[in-house]
Amino acid sequence: MLGLQSIMDKIEITCFSPAQADEWDVFVEKSNNGTMFSLRTFLNYHPAERFVDHSLMFYKAGRLLAVLPAAFRPADEQKILRSHAGASYGGIIVKPDTSLRDTERIIKTLLEYAGKSAIAGIEMTVPPLVYLQRPSNYYEFLLYQHGFRYRKRELTAVCKLHHDAECALSQFTAESRRAVRRATKLAVEVKWSEDYAAFYKILASNLQLRHGVTPTHSLQELLWLADHFPEKVHLLASFAEGRMCAGVVFFDACPRTTLAFYISHNPDYQKFRPLNILFYEAFQYYAAKGFEYFDFGTFTNNMEVNWGLSRFKEGYGTQGVFRDTLQRIF
Repeated sequence: MLGLQSIMDKIEITCFSPAQADEWDVFVEKSNNGTMFSLRTFLNYHPAERFVDHSLMFYKAGRLLAVLPAAFRPADEQKILRSHAGASYGGIIVKPDTSLRDTERIIKTLLEYAGKSAIAGIEMTVPPLVYLQRPSNYYEFLLYQHGFRYRKRELTAVCKLHHDAECALSQFTAESRRAVRRATKLAVEVKWSEDYAAFYKILASNLQLRHGVTPTHSLQELLWLADHFPEKVHLLASFAEGRMCAGVVFFDACPRTTLAFYISHNPDYQKFRPLNILFYEAFQYYAAKGFEYFDFGTFTNNMEVNWGLSRFKEGYGTQGVFRDTLQRIF
């Protein structure tokens, strides 16, 4: 017979239901490591046939302790629970004061649940430390102790934001500083825009020309996200000779860090250096808004470095931090 303390410590796990969406989102917004990618509105924009949602909620003594945004991919040969395959970051979302002991209880409960549910494996891509309200590697440590291994460790380019404009500019390389001065001299205008269609033409053309691929989101999906996240999704654009020539779509993923999700420019306007001045203005804007970090996104793919992309992002004072994916196959 379980003692009182054992009953109080017991973790109960339930599958998410749409009726719990508000409870889920309130928890994510107050969590230690949740981002906009963990909110139900974001997770729900994916077409139903792309993923089979199997998100989980963990309760202790009747109170929500953690959530796991997760789904299966219908095309997978094995039943792998991924957190969440349609989001940049996922993992187990916890409260800022979650203890090491409770973290272990959550992981053990998850593994017991997986064993009873014929799940063949679990995969998680966790937010880099700059997204956390309180730095913690508790659950990465414990996941490893419970048989998870790093499937890949990508690098994302991050820089610290500074309120002082001159300090912000000083972290740019000399080449990037010259480019900002050139753009200023050529009267490049930087402003917020809602013309996602114009930016998307630049983006799609660039990706096709350079990499032969299409953007992660369709224009319709990008417009949907901008409409449903007006406080978190923004387009900052540079204009030269009255025309949009560069843009960045920012996802304000959490109160500490904004992510430059899409970065693109029209190569015909490269002489205006439109991206350099855009990032200079963006740094000042986000620092003034109280953001601490600026994430330029990854410059590795399956742990292979794109050296040109790393050099471009280092031009703005970035350094690479881990964006880890852990996996355990049963």
